[in-house]
Amino acid sequence: MGKHAGGAAALRSTSARAPARRHVATRATFSQVFAVGEFRALWLAMLLSVGGDQLARIAMTVLVYVRTRSPLLTALTYAVTLLPWLVGGLGLSGLADRLPRRRVMIACDLARMALVLLMAAVSLSGSAVALWTMVALLFLVTLLDSPFKAARAALVADILSGEKYVLGTTITQITFQVGTVLGFSLGGLVVAGLGTRAALLTDAATFAVSALLLALWVRPRPAAAPHGPGQGSSHWADMTAGVQLVFADSTLRTLMLFGWLVTFYVVPMGLAAPYAARFPAPPLAVGTGLIFAAIPFGTAVGTFILGRLVSPARRQRWMGGMAVGSCAVLMLCWLHPGFPASIAIFTVAGAFAGYQIAANAAFVVAVPAERRGQAFGLANGGMQVFQGVWFIVAGAVAGALSPATMIAISGGIGAVIAAMLAVKWRALTAARDDRR
Repeated sequence: MGKHAGGAAALRSTSARAPARRHVATRATFSQVFAVGEFRALWLAMLLSVGGDQLARIAMTVLVYVRTRSPLLTALTYAVTLLPWLVGGLGLSGLADRLPRRRVMIACDLARMALVLLMAAVSLSGSAVALWTMVALLFLVTLLDSPFKAARAALVADILSGEKYVLGTTITQITFQVGTVLGFSLGGLVVAGLGTRAALLTDAATFAVSALLLALWVRPRPAAAPHGPGQGSSHWADMTAGVQLVFADSTLRTLMLFGWLVTFYVVPMGLAAPYAARFPAPPLAVGTGLIFAAIPFGTAVGTFILGRLVSPARRQRWMGGMAVGSCAVLMLCWLHPGFPASIAIFTVAGAFAGYQIAANAAFVVAVPAERRGQAFGLANGGMQVFQGVWFIVAGAVAGALSPATMIAISGGIGAVIAAMLAVKWRALTAARDDRR
């Protein structure tokens, strides 16, 4: 869409590009994907970024709680890591198209390194002003995550194609899920053992190494759309055109909404502690950790199976049904199952959520290369913002009813929306097949 300002032109661009890629269905292998040096560098940079993100979140939430003893302020501190996507997902992700993507990622890493080092320096002061200065700096660190992730997602699509891209995305999603689980658990140990300042210094080091990997092993590429949707267009016009591209195209809009369904099936993670508290065993900390791990673990398994062992055509056919399943299985929480059964339910929900690999692959096929950065930024931004808002709603409802009831309600709402999207996707697929 880089040179097409109107929605109709964007749709023509989308339809012209998509068929060319649909014929690429040769099964790829892990060795083939990791043989690509640029992908290895991006993968390692992402792994470091995920670990750094969790360290900063844990360090700051622990610090705020220790100094204020306020659960509300601690929760708001965690929310600060989600709110920047409301700005960054729309306003900054376009940088991944206007500027060379490798340069955007390196600049974001170096800026985040500097901000986290500043946070570590400010942490030496015990004043309230210093504390909230650190929270403000954390907001800026997270704000830069939007263009970084948008550039990385678009760059992976530039480096890998066809089934290599699907398997590369599978590897990326598995790494993210496992890295999140390990990041939260090991990050807590780092903060407990070394303290907040040491954790922040470790976080800064991860950003420095990530920037070095990108500078050494990812080759420079020109900007995909240096002038935005039209020559000399304003940044606002560029941003508006990106939104129009996604929302005006039925295929892109449906696929993005499939991605946003994560809002409903990850609610158990937002209510992990109060849900675990209702069981006499295991201990609260252990139970909370197991709930946090269950959905990402299931998603890693489901993503591997769908991305590695299932054919591309079958992935597309299963996507709608699996999306429904990822939410519908949570309705079993209405029966107030025991702890082992609950973990099984959350793991199965995560496994069904592996459908996201099919939605992601279809999304990258449909988006013009010069608009991928902003399209991925919009999709990721929506995920983060809706999760943050829905977690607040879920917490309020769970307080009035119960965590199990709220999880079941969230699953039911998500299942209804997923069923509507599945019907829409089937119609779009049938119409596409008729045009062939």
